[in-house]
Amino acid sequence: MKKIIIKGISTVLLLVIIVVSFMACDKNNNIVLFSIQNDIDLGLQVSQEIAADPTTYPILARSTNVEAYAYMDAMRDAILNSGQVVYKDDFAWEMHIINDPNTLNAFATPGGYIYVYTGLIKYLDKADDLAGVLGHEIAHADLRHTSRNLQKSYGVSFLLSLLLGENSSELAQIAGQLAGNVTGLAFSRDFEQEADAQSVMYLAQTGYACNGAAHFFELLEASGQMGSMPQFLSTHPSPDTRIVDIHTKATDEGCDTTPITESIGNTYADFKLLFQ
Repeated sequence: MKKIIIKGISTVLLLVIIVVSFMACDKNNNIVLFSIQNDIDLGLQVSQEIAADPTTYPILARSTNVEAYAYMDAMRDAILNSGQVVYKDDFAWEMHIINDPNTLNAFATPGGYIYVYTGLIKYLDKADDLAGVLGHEIAHADLRHTSRNLQKSYGVSFLLSLLLGENSSELAQIAGQLAGNVTGLAFSRDFEQEADAQSVMYLAQTGYACNGAAHFFELLEASGQMGSMPQFLSTHPSPDTRIVDIHTKATDEGCDTTPITESIGNTYADFKLLFQ
């Protein structure tokens, strides 16, 4: 009996040692057992699942939409070069435009694969509005919100098996689930607030109005469409609260809220015309 007890204690201690060894804070000072490589691998698998389903995700080809992607890439690069994106050099930050004029949506996977619907692009008025949304989505990936959700959902033992290379098929399964239903990328009230605040921080170091993310909510309010919120900017917390919080964050940071001045022939209006 004594040997069995000692063996049991040794096993527990071994698990504790393994857990502690992996429980270092990430670059955002969050304890995440899901590794950076897991984020990268999961994001790649989700992007491959999405690419394999053009009916659900009719992604515009870069080869025939050079101007559109150049505009989006420049906006993304301005945010990535803000000095505020901690995984700038780790994640893919690959931009995709989904040709669906009836959908007001955008989302980002782990590892920085970003998807924006043409319906959202056409709905917004200014480059700053889209930059605010893009900053919000980059923040979800950079703050590792999906990984932190998975950590809560699957628990320590599952994540340890991933870290030890014992559950690669499960990772592929998760990727399929996320690709098949992007509502799996929905986030809590705290995560949405984090992404809103981080969007302000990103844009503060660019030429875009740092409170750009708030303009989307204001546009919905003005058009009476607040009841039909897209998934990517969920109603938790309420849109009114988020408008106030974003403007307050901009005031606290003392950052510029003046809309960006774009060059003639390369304005947001010109960009929107590409999808007519």
